[in-house]
Formats: sequence, structure tokens, C-alpha cells
Amino acid sequence: MTRPLDTLTDALLSAARKAGADAADALAVAGSATEIDVRNGTLEQAERSEGTDIGLRVFVGRRTAVVSASDTRDETLAAMAERAVAMAREAPEDPYAGLADPDQLARDWDADALEMCDPAPEPAPAALQEDACAAEAAALGVAGIGQVQAASAGYGRRQVHLATSNGFSGGYTRSSRSVSCVAIAGEGLAMERDYDGDGRTFQSDLRAPEEIGRRAAERALERLNPRKPKTGAYPVLFDERIAGALIGHLIAAANGAAVARGASWLRDALGQEVLPAELSLIEDPHRPRISGSRPFDAEGLPTQRRALVENGVLTGYTLDLANARKLDMAPTGNAARGTSGGPSPSTWNLELTQGSQSRADLIAEMGTGLIVTSMIGATINPNTGDYSRGAAGLWVENGVPAYAVSGVTIAGNLRDMLRRMTPANDARPWLSRVVPSLLVEGLTLAGE
Repeated sequence: MTRPLDTLTDALLSAARKAGADAADALAVAGSATEIDVRNGTLEQAERSEGTDIGLRVFVGRRTAVVSASDTRDETLAAMAERAVAMAREAPEDPYAGLADPDQLARDWDADALEMCDPAPEPAPAALQEDACAAEAAALGVAGIGQVQAASAGYGRRQVHLATSNGFSGGYTRSSRSVSCVAIAGEGLAMERDYDGDGRTFQSDLRAPEEIGRRAAERALERLNPRKPKTGAYPVLFDERIAGALIGHLIAAANGAAVARGASWLRDALGQEVLPAELSLIEDPHRPRISGSRPFDAEGLPTQRRALVENGVLTGYTLDLANARKLDMAPTGNAARGTSGGPSPSTWNLELTQGSQSRADLIAEMGTGLIVTSMIGATINPNTGDYSRGAAGLWVENGVPAYAVSGVTIAGNLRDMLRRMTPANDARPWLSRVVPSLLVEGLTLAGE
């Protein structure tokens, strides 16, 4: 019989005390996942995984160590604790290591209000296969689509429990449901592919698989017969599907671990304008049914709504306890971790202010430029923000998409790019990272 996760974490903490740890925290994660792949209307692959993983972090003075296992027997817990304490005694001292103060810990949270787990029954594998087949059939039903590279559907359920020796104990359960499709258009060396997909917490919110298949097909067709534009400086519209990656570079630079290392182009930017004055970037880990929501972080601190950027100005960094101590700042409740490692800073749900214009309006205003729909590779200088990425998409002439583009490189500096971008109003509100299409003026394109 599977042991409840709270009893597992309590047993780990007890074993750590007996082994000589001064303090400890324990994380237990139990979950199951099913993934179904189809090809030509028949089952190609079915995967099912189930298991429980446990992790123990111990402190001996200012020395720390982490161990993990997937065996939950009592003798394993005792061996883990003894090994962790022995490792910690050999580790170098870290003046910033340690658990939260008791008055920093989360209390009185309401995980049910976040609706992180769908109460509906787990779908049968046959239901997942039906969704994947429906997406594939819809894609193949579009003229010009010769094959579907992959059509998949999946379901997962994950239970988490965290306990610390300074008095915190809490857990929650999360579910996920997904459908995706990758369609291929064209023949021989002229083949192009693109995708669509959807992932939700509640399966009743999931888009129809037929819609996903059709959209994957339409996107693949749009990429046929690509050309390269002439090298020059042009406006670039980052499509909503990939605009989050551009904001992701800002988020990475505002990560407390990067700032503490001095490896961030935002290391001295607090209080400075990093986005246009009318834009804010809000983190809200309490949005119901969203994948990034959680009532507390991986160190037991309460999560909270905050403005990472407010009216264009950088207001703070993303911090766990250790990096907050390094920077002499307050932690922000953003620690994330797995069972095999210690905490590190991570953002939860983010939303960028949307604009008043549609994506089509911004395209019409571009004149001549590039709509980026996919990107490959990245050369980002973390200290300066210099930016270079390979891209593909659609070329715009006189405000109208004219032909497909591939094999170009976009270059600029993130500090400048982010301050002169214009958002559309097309962000999908159910995503964890709600970012609309973004128009950036004057980027360098390396084409012909």
C-alpha cells in the first residue's frame, strides 16, 4: 500500500534528526502520466509511468547536502539521512544556506481555490487515443498535407508534499491534460512542418482536437516555398506563440541567481525603465486552473501577486532564500526544486500588459518586415543583453503577408529591443505566461 506523502516527509525529517542534522526539509512527489501517440489512425506508442520520489536536504551548521530516492521503505529513509549528513559534513560552508525563519512560512492557504486538480475521472487510454486520432485526421483532411509527423494526447496527475524541521508542512495535487499535432506539407526537400497543441488543468477546458489538427495543418502550409529577404534593418513582429520567449529573456535576467553571480544585464537596473512606460509584467501565482499556480513555494514561503515590472520600471528580482540573502533583499516566494536538488528562483504565472491593437493592425502598420513564427538556437550575452537567434516566419510587404521566410538571423540588444516594443491584444489568457504578439522596430535581419 502506498504511504501518504505527509507521513513520508515526517519520517524523513525524523531520520534526519536521528542522523545528526541540525535542520532539514523533505519533499515527496507521487504521480502518474499516460501519453498516447498515433500514426495513420492506429496506435504507435503508449507510455504509462507511476512512481513516488523523495528528496531530503539536510543542514549541518552552514553545510548542506541533498539526497533522493524512489524507494520509500523505512530502511531506505534511514540510509538516506545518514548519507546526507555524512555528505553535508564534508561540504564547504555556505553562509547563505538555511531554512526560512518560522515567521516567514506560509499559513492558512487555500489550495482548493486555485483549482489545480481536475476532479473529473482520469481519461481511459482509449479516450486519449481517440483525441490523438481526431487531431491527426483533421490535419490530414486539409488539402496539401501529406503526412502527420506526430499526434499525441496525454494526462498526468501529480501530488506534492513539503515538510521542514522548522514547522512547515503542506501539499497539493495537480493535474494536466494535453493534445498536440505536428503536420507536414510539401514533398521531398520542399517539405515544411508546423504544430499546434493545447494543455490545460481541466480537460473540459481543452480545445477540440479537430481544431488543433486543422491549425497545425494551416501553419505547415503557410511555411511552404520559403525565401530569404535582403539583409537590413526591419520591424519584426514576434508571433504570440513565441513572444513569451522574448519576455523570457527579461525574466532570466531578473532571476536572483543570475544577478547574484553578476551574470545579468539587469544586475544594476532596479528602478530603471526596462519596458515601455505603459507596460507592466505581473506575476500572479493564484490564478485558478493555471499550470503555474501554487499556494506556497519550495521553501514553504507564501506565494504572492507582485509586479516584476510596473509601468515600465523594474521593481524587483525573482528570489529564493539563499539568493535573497546574498543580495540583502527579502525573498519573493519563488523557490522551485525537485527531489534531487536544492531550491533555485523561478517565476510562476506571468502576464504582460496587452495593447489596444490587434495582431492584424500591427502587421498593417509594419509596412515591410518579418513576422516570426518559430525560432532556433540562441546566442544571448547574459552580461550585455546582445541577442542573436535564427528565425522563420512570414515576410510582410505593404502591410500584407507576402511569402514564407526561413534561414534568417535576427540580431539586436535586449535592453533596447524591450524598450521599443508594441504589444498586440491577442494573448491567450489560459496560459501560465500571458504574452501577446510583440512588434519591435529596427532589428537587424541577416538574409541574402
